[in-house]
Amino acid sequence: MAEGEQYYSYIPSVAGGVIGVIVFIILLVVHVFRLYKTRTWFCIPFILGAIFEVIGYAARAYGNSHPYAQSPFLIQAILILLAPILFAASIYMFLSRIIFATGYASYSMMRPKWLTITFVGSDIFCFFVQMVGAAMLSTATTKKKLDLANTIVLVGLATQIVIFGWFMIVGLVFHLRIRKRHDRKMVLREWNWERYLIMLYMASIIITLRNLFRVIEYALGDDGYLLSTEWPIYVFDAIPMAIVLGVCSMWYVGKLDFASNRQEDVEMMVGRREESTSQS
Repeated sequence: MAEGEQYYSYIPSVAGGVIGVIVFIILLVVHVFRLYKTRTWFCIPFILGAIFEVIGYAARAYGNSHPYAQSPFLIQAILILLAPILFAASIYMFLSRIIFATGYASYSMMRPKWLTITFVGSDIFCFFVQMVGAAMLSTATTKKKLDLANTIVLVGLATQIVIFGWFMIVGLVFHLRIRKRHDRKMVLREWNWERYLIMLYMASIIITLRNLFRVIEYALGDDGYLLSTEWPIYVFDAIPMAIVLGVCSMWYVGKLDFASNRQEDVEMMVGRREESTSQS
């Protein structure tokens, strides 16, 4: 963009930015308190993502009176875009912990250890791709650079959608396999893992829909309705991410070791599969 040109296609709403800041600060405080009480360390990315959201929407409110300032524009564009990737990191890690806690890791399509490494690693890749694309997009001075930046962001978003799709398939296959066991109700009495799986699906679907919105937004370009109008970012990004943080505030379960005393769990921890599942 040329020097002195307004960075927004509209004047950002102070009210919208302030409400976003207040909502995400409340959710941030809830998550910090829950982390302090339970020491559920895999949820730390939720807190980092909430901080991104708070700073991002504060920068949008600031942009109302400083529409020509580049720094706050870059801050809000990058942080609001990247925050859901941090939420996804905790979601990926939670599935592996749920699988271990049930004591039936052999029923998973992927070993929980590799599940975490694969999906969190992919999440980091998406994070950096989208960060580079957002930075280029915000400072592009020619149509060629703008198109390249758009493409990079779209690649990152599309990759994340594909990864989430595969992730949900892994979770659903594990879920269905466990439901076929005769002792499923016994496992539920120890810990209601199905409840957490359903919340995990919910959070994953919401983030996927938000990413789909972002794909359409960037595909339409700067002149498209979604990027040239403010309300969509609140309806299709801020509100869904607030819901995700609200749902995931119930995930602070501490150390999931409910199955640690079971022989089957011990055997699987050393890489052995069950001798037979035919008796189930």
